[in-house]
Amino acid sequence: MDKKLTLSLNESVIEDAKSYAKKNQISLSKLIETYLKSIIDNTTKNVAITPLVESLSGVIELPKDVDVREEYTKYLIEKYQ
Repeated sequence: MDKKLTLSLNESVIEDAKSYAKKNQISLSKLIETYLKSIIDNTTKNVAITPLVESLSGVIELPKDVDVREEYTKYLIEKYQ
């Protein structure tokens, strides 16, 4: 049973994904579904995620001693100074 999902993505990413899907004769919905399923399957099978997939999904592992809130605060201060 299919269910509708609304995503907010960068406009250029959407356009590039549409072009890729068209070139590969697949719907954008099916492309995203396949991508998400591959991540889920790899995670549940305990298979290492390739660096490419990791970079696409934005997944990074932070060191345990990093205070994320503090680092984000520093980032915002630098960004808006």
